[in-house]
Amino acid sequence: MTRSNRPISASAGLDRAFVVRWIEAAASSIHEQRDHLTQLDAAIGDADHGINLDRGFEAGLARVRDSDALPPGRLLQLVGETLILSVGGAAGPLYGSCLREVGRSLGEDEAFDAEALLVALRAGLQEIVRLGAAAEGDKTIVDAYAPALSAMERALRAGRGAAAFTNAREAAEAGMRATIPLVAHRGRASYLGPRSAGHQDPGATSTALLFGALEAAVRPAAERSA
Repeated sequence: MTRSNRPISASAGLDRAFVVRWIEAAASSIHEQRDHLTQLDAAIGDADHGINLDRGFEAGLARVRDSDALPPGRLLQLVGETLILSVGGAAGPLYGSCLREVGRSLGEDEAFDAEALLVALRAGLQEIVRLGAAAEGDKTIVDAYAPALSAMERALRAGRGAAAFTNAREAAEAGMRATIPLVAHRGRASYLGPRSAGHQDPGATSTALLFGALEAAVRPAAERSA
């Protein structure tokens, strides 16, 4: 995906159009990487992660495009509920519940800023941790998601809103790569014990794609406010 060099503002108005762009970019990235995600999952899981997520985000995007009147938070709740219903395995409940909590945190507001989004994304991570009982180092989604939020928060607290979303994506990708030497302690991969080491976690990989989609989605809002 081509990334613009135009800076991103932390105060840029994020709204329903932003959520639509995020889900569109996420669905596109997951579709493009479907086979790669499935190959990663074949090594340490059930070989269905890419297939299931591709189907789920396609269904979620269809619901988004059919729901013109919903505010952004409600729209994310709708996508989350769709993922829960349409994605098999652990990915559906985890990602679906995450996005549902992100949407609930954003509430009924028509627009929000990066600070509100950070709070909402943290609520989503807390739901993943609650459902999956995973921590950083367990070789899961959390290994990409948690460092992404930390990087985003550091940038915002330092007044570097222009870097927040890029830093989040970079940290998610670094966390994804850091799962390769880890031994899995949660999920299907944990059944392999030490044999799970040496493989990149598919959940951390799809999480990095979602943060990449987030970075891509926020740029048009930033460009309007520049």
